[in-house]
Amino acid sequence: FGPSPKAVRAMQDVAGDVWKYGDPKSHDLRMALSDFHDASPNNIVVGEGIDGLLAYVTQLLVAPGDAVVASHGTYPTLSYFVAGRGGVMQTVPYGSNDMHDIPALIQKAEEVKAKMIYFVNPDNPSGTFHQQASLEHMIENLPEGCLLLLDEAYLELASPESIPTVAVDDLRVLRLRTFSKAYGMAGARIGYALGAQEIITNFDKIRTHFGINRTGQKGALAALEDQHYLTSVREQIAQSREELGTIVHANGLKAVPSATNFVTIDCGRDASFARLIVAELDSRDVFIRMPGAPPLNRCIRVSCAGPSEIAVFREALPAALEAAMQRHSA
Repeated sequence: FGPSPKAVRAMQDVAGDVWKYGDPKSHDLRMALSDFHDASPNNIVVGEGIDGLLAYVTQLLVAPGDAVVASHGTYPTLSYFVAGRGGVMQTVPYGSNDMHDIPALIQKAEEVKAKMIYFVNPDNPSGTFHQQASLEHMIENLPEGCLLLLDEAYLELASPESIPTVAVDDLRVLRLRTFSKAYGMAGARIGYALGAQEIITNFDKIRTHFGINRTGQKGALAALEDQHYLTSVREQIAQSREELGTIVHANGLKAVPSATNFVTIDCGRDASFARLIVAELDSRDVFIRMPGAPPLNRCIRVSCAGPSEIAVFREALPAALEAAMQRHSA
């Protein structure tokens, strides 16, 4: 649905200043975020999207041989950085209803003496989410010395019940947010971490100090200030999720409950069938994706969109399904 028009104008207004470096401390944006979250600026660091922050967290906390725990098939980028540091990713399967299995994650972390549990909520690629009480219970049961790295890239699209009540200076939790999803600014590469000052200050030792471009800084600041537009985006995405659910049901498939800007669709068979649906839709100029790891690789993933794009998907899906069924049975 794109960024706020105010964010676009703010970036256009400073485009001529692109010859200047960005503010290495992202001062104005951090001040605005501190007001927004009722936190000290010392509890916030701005990074090059969540991917950039994941790289920094790994550099700070993971040494060769250290274990990091996550759900098998969740957002994979952290695993690349962990491997690059000589660490070991330890995974557990998704639990019931395609949700993170919190008891299994905690048990695995205890077993391998993990440095971190990586937890994406709402999740990518399932779209599922845990409620506040489950997350708070998880935090209280973390093994000693294990950090909960809470990736909240899609949190602006979830219900308030998905937001845990955690003191920003709680040393057990580091929370990651982004302007890439609900704010519609993925290309600007602006994310931030919320956490205890004792953790946040360490980012200055290793982060790229001019890694944040000034155009993105200005755009993110304007986007944050335009909460009215964000509310409109939330409403459009919620409507799009509902429309996708209706289409899915009408075609005999099942939509996995989502709190994101996409809907994961259970195709009811195996990964090869899901891949055939992706291919058939692609041949009809409809680009979708599918999760790469079981059990979610039985699914396809469709982004929320406006009415015209949804209409294209509605028209293309029945024929794509029929063709995929014929090929899968051959």
